[in-house]
Amino acid sequence: MFEYMGDRLTNAIKNIKGMGKITESNINDAIREIRMALLEADVNYTVVKEFINNVKEKALGMEVMNSVKPDELFIKIVKDELIDLLGGEASSLEVSKNPTILMLVGLQGSGKTTTSGKLANFLRKKHSKKPLLVALDVYRPAAKEQLITLGKQLNIEVFSKESNDVIEIAKESLEYAKENKFDYIIFDTAGRLHIDTKLMDELKNLEDLANPDEVILVIDAMMGQDAINVINGFNEALHLTGCILTKLDGNTKGGVALSVRHLTNIPIKFVGDSEKLDGLQEFHPTRMAERILDMGDIMSIAEKVEAVIDEDEVKNQASRMKKGIYDLEDFLANLKQIKKLGPLEKILGLLPQARQMGLNNININPKDMAHVEAIILSMTKEERRNPDILKASRKQRIAKGSGRSVEEVNRLLKQFEMMKQMMKQMSNGNFRF
Repeated sequence: MFEYMGDRLTNAIKNIKGMGKITESNINDAIREIRMALLEADVNYTVVKEFINNVKEKALGMEVMNSVKPDELFIKIVKDELIDLLGGEASSLEVSKNPTILMLVGLQGSGKTTTSGKLANFLRKKHSKKPLLVALDVYRPAAKEQLITLGKQLNIEVFSKESNDVIEIAKESLEYAKENKFDYIIFDTAGRLHIDTKLMDELKNLEDLANPDEVILVIDAMMGQDAINVINGFNEALHLTGCILTKLDGNTKGGVALSVRHLTNIPIKFVGDSEKLDGLQEFHPTRMAERILDMGDIMSIAEKVEAVIDEDEVKNQASRMKKGIYDLEDFLANLKQIKKLGPLEKILGLLPQARQMGLNNININPKDMAHVEAIILSMTKEERRNPDILKASRKQRIAKGSGRSVEEVNRLLKQFEMMKQMMKQMSNGNFRF
């Protein structure tokens, strides 16, 4: 996401490197490039104009200290303005009662039903809450069945009725949720191909009945500037508290994210960053600005690691590393931990300067990791703990046992030695990024 805009912005800033100070003449080219990058990324013209004026005014009004390079100062100004444009602070979900009621609304095709499932999954995994999905789309063929299927895949309960009376279904779901001590109720409401009176009346009646903590608009990031009109249209009839941008992973422009908050004052709560059912992330303006500028998103990596890595295993490995112990069993354990983080290319894409190093375009075949596991598991315990004994005859046996080639066994051993060396440097406190 944001690759196109991010590359243009970072290239613009590079033009200032090596300059002694910031002046109007030497930042004009960068300002022009930034303006074009934002406009071509589908950022609203009014937003672009204000953003450019703010950056220029602050850049020319700041004194550059000897300890700070002009390009570093300019990057900081651009980053701060991006953060401000994206909303400043992260906007978390409101929780005022139990159960907390979340009402998802949006146009047809925005990904609302799938997002309902993703949101329920997020709440259960991240906050250990018990969510209830409620099927309130009684018009779209198979909408209810789709939500029920998602619920089964996630092992999350779905409340549905044969009735076409949305208000009656909602009433019964509220009673059911209270009786069964659910923490969250997520209403998956009906969408339309366009905003119409009948749709809005039904949603207004539902809002009046349920008094939801959040009314969240699910909107397709691929819509571009039309998204602003849709948000304003829904907000005129309902009390929108936030929005979720879907399909952001398929949109390298991402300009709508920079326009939404500024033009509508509706905060972005979440973004959909993959088709998988765990592909919903909280929206953090600072992290998103850093991603756009190719500064990486270390906090998101840390959260992913914290969610899946076994703390006792980490402590055990740290203790072994301090003693200078790192063998192929440790290497295998590390691989299994990495697999838990999800697709490795997504993690690499969050590293600083990922685009500059081409890490955002890497495709890693999951089978490669499976092949490595097969090779290690074909070794004896003694061989895994002491790889130095692996001579030609042993390598041939391992290759045959794992269904791989001797060349692949040698490649693995070379990778292991590199990892061992890196671990040794880390344990000695000498590792440098």
